Amino acid sequence: MLKLAVIGKDVSASESPRMHAFILAGWGMRCSYDRVSIPPAEFSSRAEELFGRYDAFNVTIPFKGEIIPYLKRLAGDARVFGAVNTVTVHDRTGYNTDGEGFLLMLENAGVGVRGMSALVLGAGGAGRSCIKKLCEAGARVYAYERDEERLFTVYRELGGFSPLTEIPIAPYDVIVNCTGVGMHDTVGKTPVVQYRGGRAAPVGAELLGQCGTAVDLIYVPAESEFLRVARTLGKKVVSGASMLFYQAYYADCVFTGRRPDPQEASKLWNAYREANE
Repeated sequence: MLKLAVIGKDVSASESPRMHAFILAGWGMRCSYDRVSIPPAEFSSRAEELFGRYDAFNVTIPFKGEIIPYLKRLAGDARVFGAVNTVTVHDRTGYNTDGEGFLLMLENAGVGVRGMSALVLGAGGAGRSCIKKLCEAGARVYAYERDEERLFTVYRELGGFSPLTEIPIAPYDVIVNCTGVGMHDTVGKTPVVQYRGGRAAPVGAELLGQCGTAVDLIYVPAESEFLRVARTLGKKVVSGASMLFYQAYYADCVFTGRRPDPQEASKLWNAYREANE
C-alpha cells in the first residue's frame, strides 16, 4: 500500500485523497493519503520529515518552489517551470504534472489546439504552464498579464508566444482564464484586463463573444462567472475540475511507473464524476 500525501498551506478541504484513492483502486492498488497543512513559516523545519513518512507526495500552493532545495533532481516540465507538484521519495525527484493535466483536459473535452489561436489570461504559475503546453501543442498563443515585468520575464524564458499588454478585440479559437479571478473572494467576477486603446474593463461578452471555446482553470465554483458569460453566448465551456483529476492521474503514473493513457484517464474521470455526483 502506497503512503501518499498532499502538502500545502491549507489542504483541509482538498479532494486529492479521494481522487488518488479512486485512480489507484482502478488499477487494483491501495493507498493511504494524508492532507498535510503546514504554515509557511514552518515549512523549512518540517520539509525533511516528509521524506521519512511517505513513499511519494504531491505539493500545492505555496510550496511548489520551496520544496526544490530538498530534491536531488527535477524532471520534465518541473525544470522549465521551476515548480514541483509531484515528488517521488526514493530518488528525491520532482515533477510537474500541471501542464500535462491541462492538455489532457482539453483533449478529452474535444478541444483541439494545433493550428488554433489561444489567448491566455494571466502569466503566473498556472498561466506559465498553460502557455508552454499550448505552444508545444502547436497553437498560436497570445498571453496577457497585467504585470508587464512578469509577462516579459515569462516571454524571455519560454518564448514562442505573443506577449500582450493590451488585448485587441479579435477572434480567438480558445480563451483560457488562468488568473484565479472568479474563486474565493472574487466569486461572481471576471478578470479586469486592459483592452487596446487603454480601456480597462472586466472580461465580458465583448471579448468572449469572439471565442470558440472558453476554458477556466477554476473548479470551485463549478461554473465561474467567466464560463457563465461564455455559456450564455453559446460558446463551448470547459472548467478546471477535470484538469485537477488529470494532474492526479499523471502523478499516480509517476508514482507507479505506469505509462499514461489518455483514453484510460478519460474513462476514470467519467467514472469518478458519476460516483461523486
